[in-house]
Amino acid sequence: MFRQLNSSLVPAALRGPVLVDKTGIPRYWSAIWSATSIAQLASSTLTQKLRYVENLYQHADDLIGANALDDALSGFDDQALAAILESWFISIRNQPAVTSADENRWQTGLGFVTDVITWLSSARSADDRLRHIEQRLHRLSSLYSQLRVRRRAAVDAVRSLPASTVGALYALLDPEGPQNPFLRMKTRWRVYVAFVLMLHQGLRRGEILLLPADAVKSAYDQKQNRTRYWLNVQENGYEDDDGDPRYSKPSIKTVHSVRQVPVSQLTATIVETYVENYRGRPDHPFLLNAQSNMPLATETLTKAFAQVSRCLPSDVLNELQDRTGKESVTPHDLRHTCAVVRLHQLLEQGDSMDEALQKMRTFFGWSSKSVMPSRYARAVFEDRLANVWNDAFDDRVALLRALPKGR
Repeated sequence: MFRQLNSSLVPAALRGPVLVDKTGIPRYWSAIWSATSIAQLASSTLTQKLRYVENLYQHADDLIGANALDDALSGFDDQALAAILESWFISIRNQPAVTSADENRWQTGLGFVTDVITWLSSARSADDRLRHIEQRLHRLSSLYSQLRVRRRAAVDAVRSLPASTVGALYALLDPEGPQNPFLRMKTRWRVYVAFVLMLHQGLRRGEILLLPADAVKSAYDQKQNRTRYWLNVQENGYEDDDGDPRYSKPSIKTVHSVRQVPVSQLTATIVETYVENYRGRPDHPFLLNAQSNMPLATETLTKAFAQVSRCLPSDVLNELQDRTGKESVTPHDLRHTCAVVRLHQLLEQGDSMDEALQKMRTFFGWSSKSVMPSRYARAVFEDRLANVWNDAFDDRVALLRALPKGR
């Protein structure tokens, strides 16, 4: 079973997701695996992988008996492992509807078993029995690594939101607009700030939820004779071990995601307006404050955009589905759209594609080996965003109209 250990009675180093058996005792090898091989992953990614491994544990329990997988791993029982893996693969493959998540589940479980056996083999003295087991493991790994739950589909080009969708979102999310679907002004501003930071700064959902209230920094630039603004995408420096009460804790995705992002004066003003007038004075340091005066939850932000999507005009929804195959707008769609627009701007100002993609890596927090930047190259040549943004990108009239009057 999957559990979250967040109690203050548990040492800080031991808090987080854990797998336990029916009696509540932690599953031995999954605990070691999560503390070593996948400990560096973002909380959401680590949680998903552990859920996949728990599915494998439960399958082994049902197939052979309680703690069957840990026993097979500890005893180097390659026949039991083969039976568990083969039947688990068949159970996944025979589902009525198989998705890419099922492929990830299979590959994660196989990788977990391979990792544990590899550790055990290297930690013990080399004798004939161990060499035999290593040979069998190599054969099993070679065999099962070729199994695919579903055929790999070609990677589609990342699709930005159509101009009509973006324009409708600006109108709906204007905090003082009559079409805004949220009743409370604090809620309107909370969602609006998230919208601006994802669409204009390309932040991930988890990155926004980690930002502190003083996220936007400023300094006077003597060379340019103006004030410059930026925000640092990183773990919240004000948070202590007990500082984040959220069940699904947001986190920085990878080490490459830690970065400094330039911010326009207008965006800085919007964030400042929210902090000073609508955030309130909660006890936590996070920028986005929920109605309960707790840090805004991941699920709450996702539900907010689902609610906004339901308010989009029918013709806008039809075009959204025709162009992207989607029936609603998610927070990550805004990051995709930002990437397409930013790449278009870089090419328009004369950067070569290679130079533009390298700048994209820095701005959006991608590693040097990530293929994500190149996936936007195709989408950038589409013109459907032309009537939503001008070259300035951040100088949107809709943003200006949203600023409180007389405050």
